[in-house]
Amino acid sequence: MDAGLTLTTEMMLVLGLVVFTVLMLILEWIRADLVALLVIVVIGITRLMPVDQLFDGFAGNAVISLIAVMIMGAGLDRTGVLGKAASFIIRLAGGVEQRLAVVINSIVGSLSAVVQSQALSSLFLPVVSRVSARTGVPLRRLLLPMACCILCGTNITMISNSPLILLNDLIASANRNLPPGAQSIEPFRLFAIAPVGVPLLIVGIAFFAVLGKRLLPDDEERQNVTPGRTESYFADTYGIEGDVFELTVTAESPLVGMSVGETEQLHDAPLILALKTGNEGRLAPPADQMIWVGSVIGVLGRREAVSDFADNHLCLMQARLRNFGDMFNPTRAGISEAVIPPTSHWINQKIEDLRIRKRFGISVLAVTRGGTVFREDVRHMMLKPGDTLVLHSLWRDLALAAESRDFVVVTDYPKEEQRPSRIWYAVAFFGLALGLGLFTDLRLSVAMMTGAVGMLLAGVLSMEEAYKAINWKTIFILACLIPLGWAMDSTGTAAWIAQEVMIYMDGMPQWLIQACVAILTLLFAQIISNVGAAVMMVPMAINIALASGGNPAAYALIVAISTSNTFFLPSANPVLLVVAGPGGYRNGDFLRVGIPLTVLMLVTTLVAVNLMFGR
Repeated sequence: MDAGLTLTTEMMLVLGLVVFTVLMLILEWIRADLVALLVIVVIGITRLMPVDQLFDGFAGNAVISLIAVMIMGAGLDRTGVLGKAASFIIRLAGGVEQRLAVVINSIVGSLSAVVQSQALSSLFLPVVSRVSARTGVPLRRLLLPMACCILCGTNITMISNSPLILLNDLIASANRNLPPGAQSIEPFRLFAIAPVGVPLLIVGIAFFAVLGKRLLPDDEERQNVTPGRTESYFADTYGIEGDVFELTVTAESPLVGMSVGETEQLHDAPLILALKTGNEGRLAPPADQMIWVGSVIGVLGRREAVSDFADNHLCLMQARLRNFGDMFNPTRAGISEAVIPPTSHWINQKIEDLRIRKRFGISVLAVTRGGTVFREDVRHMMLKPGDTLVLHSLWRDLALAAESRDFVVVTDYPKEEQRPSRIWYAVAFFGLALGLGLFTDLRLSVAMMTGAVGMLLAGVLSMEEAYKAINWKTIFILACLIPLGWAMDSTGTAAWIAQEVMIYMDGMPQWLIQACVAILTLLFAQIISNVGAAVMMVPMAINIALASGGNPAAYALIVAISTSNTFFLPSANPVLLVVAGPGGYRNGDFLRVGIPLTVLMLVTTLVAVNLMFGR
């Protein structure tokens, strides 16, 4: 690193962009992907890097690799590879709770080495829910350990963790700006970091095997968090109880001429699940559908309450389902739970604006947020990440709607595997991609895209399904923030920061400097995305290593791993946020588990990295 660097105008511009990016990601005044686009435009206008290189991130190794991994993950899901895991887990565990948790954590931790972490948590959520429902083991003692072990396992390879996928691109940028005489940093191969990732996974599994039951007790207040299709579960958890009845609207009824939405606002109105007018009947009638003389309404509620409502509104009540018997057959329809993941397009949208009943034929019966159940006037609620929705629908409609990945169904419901005949094609091409990445000198992006294209050609996925499988928000954030990391390197900003930091760290042992860098990275990762933390911290860490005489590759790897090994705030990690609602977890649960686990992961990372790069 050059001695005596002075703060230039370009450096101040980069620092201003970094501060702006951090503030916007914390305050969320502007969408994260729009912030990233704004950053890349400002970098181009201010010429902080050559304009002809500005959009190279969109074609970079990291972005293409991530797109390919997302497509292959969807292909594995579509063919039922992960859908078969529940029976295998139960058979392997033999019904013993402690063994069950170890088996689940081991399997998801191993799979997270080759499947993107956020996709894996969404795919395995219904699998673990099914296991919980079949064995009676409380879901809250399974989900959080599963999520944490997924995060531990992502450090085994370079393809399932966004910061690790990005790491080689950041290293390439650092190599272009190394001071004279400095040795270039070798990029990491597919399984090069396994000596660090495997110990992290083993420590995570052991942590929950020893302390899991003690840290996540099955307290009486939340003992019924296991999703299931039993009436008692939905009655106890959401207050949704009773049976389905038919109400026939008479000519004298005040409901004539009212819409479904207006009827739902009436005092003591039962849940309206179906409506038949003339010969046309449907579940989840839209709020604007009108009720006329002779209309038959399918409602859910306690017999006494439904009877009183029928008497007050001059309707004929039928306990026997003459019109909706086929629709309400448990093999065709029922109540389910779904979680809003952080990548959902439904976030910050009102339920009524989404027109879920009209578009998908699904009724939203209740919403759970932060342990509070909302049943009144849910149509006007604004959805947030981690919200749990209680839905009623035909299973066929639910499966079709779930393909959008705007929500993750956590209840086991009857559905057919979509393309089981293509399962071996999916496995073969996924294995081919891993083999090319491991045993050839092909770039990771080429190896992964080979597997993705193979699945498409074999009919595992259609092109339209492949487009839907890609989380374009993540792609845009990643591609647009890469130039910010390049600008920190090329303008000397990262070197200047390292120079200032070393004023206070000069003379410290390497392990202590590494620990300080890792802790700073952990703090950054709590307030901004893990990708953003990696973009800002990797160039800085490499320059600190150069200034202190450390190994730049070791410092870069410590940063990339530390961005995801944070377990005590669900809002800072999408994988934890996905399980927060279904598990009924509170902030105290995450702190009780996350603080000791984060410290343990930090120590394990420092020890493993230094052994791996030991001289």
